[in-house]
Amino acid sequence: MDKYKILINILDQIIKSAPIEYSKKYPQKSENLNVEQLNQARARAYIHLYLLVSFGILDFKEREHFISDGSYDGGIDAYYIDNITQTVFLIQSKFRNNDSNFENKEISLEEILKMDINEILDGENQDEDGNEYNGKVKQLQREISNVENIGRYSYQVIILANLNNIGRKDLIKITGGYNTKIINHQNCYNELVFPVITGTFYKASDLSINIDLSNKNAGSKISYTVQTNKGESEITVLFIPTLELARIMYKYKNSILKFNPRSYLGHEGKNVNNSIRETILDNKTNEFALFNNGVTMLSDETYINEKIGQKNKAQLIVKNPQIINGGQTSFTLSKIYEENISGNLDDIFQGKEVLLKVITLLGKNNHQDKVELINSISNATNQQTPVINADRLANDQFQVDLQNIIFETFGYLYERKRGEFSDGIYNNYITENKIIERNLLFKMYNCVNSSINKARQKKLIFSHNESTVEMQKDRKLEKSIFAFLVFRKISRSKIPNLKFDHITYAKIKVMTELYLPDNINNFEEIVDKNYDTFSFKWDKFIHEYKIKSGIEKGVYDSKTGYFKDKFKVNYVAWFGSANFENEYIEYFT
Repeated sequence: MDKYKILINILDQIIKSAPIEYSKKYPQKSENLNVEQLNQARARAYIHLYLLVSFGILDFKEREHFISDGSYDGGIDAYYIDNITQTVFLIQSKFRNNDSNFENKEISLEEILKMDINEILDGENQDEDGNEYNGKVKQLQREISNVENIGRYSYQVIILANLNNIGRKDLIKITGGYNTKIINHQNCYNELVFPVITGTFYKASDLSINIDLSNKNAGSKISYTVQTNKGESEITVLFIPTLELARIMYKYKNSILKFNPRSYLGHEGKNVNNSIRETILDNKTNEFALFNNGVTMLSDETYINEKIGQKNKAQLIVKNPQIINGGQTSFTLSKIYEENISGNLDDIFQGKEVLLKVITLLGKNNHQDKVELINSISNATNQQTPVINADRLANDQFQVDLQNIIFETFGYLYERKRGEFSDGIYNNYITENKIIERNLLFKMYNCVNSSINKARQKKLIFSHNESTVEMQKDRKLEKSIFAFLVFRKISRSKIPNLKFDHITYAKIKVMTELYLPDNINNFEEIVDKNYDTFSFKWDKFIHEYKIKSGIEKGVYDSKTGYFKDKFKVNYVAWFGSANFENEYIEYFT
């Protein structure tokens, strides 16, 4: 599965989420669905994807409101009026229905020239051929005319298509003098696809949390200012409704866990997650406030307003929030919220609150001070699911760069933070076999670039001292990805919990050396094509080595009916010897 197939999976899930009243434009896959209908639905879903990621519009109907694509649309396929940034976005999209066209075929300048931006913004009702603009374009005109202080707004043209060999100034001229951004295929993968599968597509700037004061005898909060070696901070402690936390995490997902050393742990944190779920779902009363350790949130600025015109209500405002402890709690609540979003959420969450500790950095803390403070707090506060040492490296720039390189170059997902792809798996955007666990990657890297003995060592992620630039030299990273595919093939052919012995590593190393193709797009095909033949030859190779070593005389085992070795082969010594490479090359070639 390559990056384009991941994109198609996302688009098909968007189509699947369409309400029944949109079934003509977004038909589900069926025997009666022709290719053209499916391509048209995916083209519209592609615009949905942009609106979802860029503006955080989770609701399908709300996104559909802004899509104007159709007959007489004046070349504008969608729009969005952002009142926060005071920007009107005008979108032109050209989706290509196969990976080659999507990555190589460009939009023509004639298609861009067909965008009647100035005419539409000037209030014209018809295009130059006398065709009346469709209802969605007229809706755009009405909504712009109703914007207060529209004169302060700027306009930006978004082109969802490939367009090369044209300068920025020329592009602005072609679009009528408007600032223009191109989302080509690579931008799509990096800025739309990857954020969706990691659940980091929409970032919170100012977060508003409603607070219930009816059962708080001493006011809504306790505040305390502390001096640390990283500067002055303020701690605000209060109880907030679990419904509010569930709603926040449902919208912002892993983007609000950016500085957390790990993301949501689906399988690994199963016991903790189930306990959280049961406390919420099985109780009508507020045991949750007693049983749960709460959530710690980092903030740049924090405000509480108890004068909001509602009895027993207050509002907490948090600027640039990041949850650094309690991610499991928050994400599990969001899953309960998502599963019951069409039902009565009040019945589930009513009267149940969670402790929230907000740490506000008051001084001018630099980025490194912030990271060090976050790590210190994470170490001190995490109790429910232990933070392992490798988690603490997850946000290092090396890890971030390595993840980006592997996705951009190979289309695989390097899991630098445990659980960061859970959202993509949950929504069927990706399958688990696209994910490379961090320790496994470094095992493969050392197996094919260093030695089998080193590959078997523990905690390789800590001893690794090469930069990402060095890792890409001499095809070392390419070999590692190919080795991962060989490992995946071996594990499928055997038992799921494959034992990593010297023979397994040697098999991976030899097959990588023998079959690594020049074209990285052929990696999976080459592994699948050659694995069975190679495995047969490998077994003969091992057998003949035993005979040559004089140990294959064996003794008869009456229980199994087979001969078993009288002596064990010293594979450690053999695989580490200078003769091993010459022997396997001679045998296989």
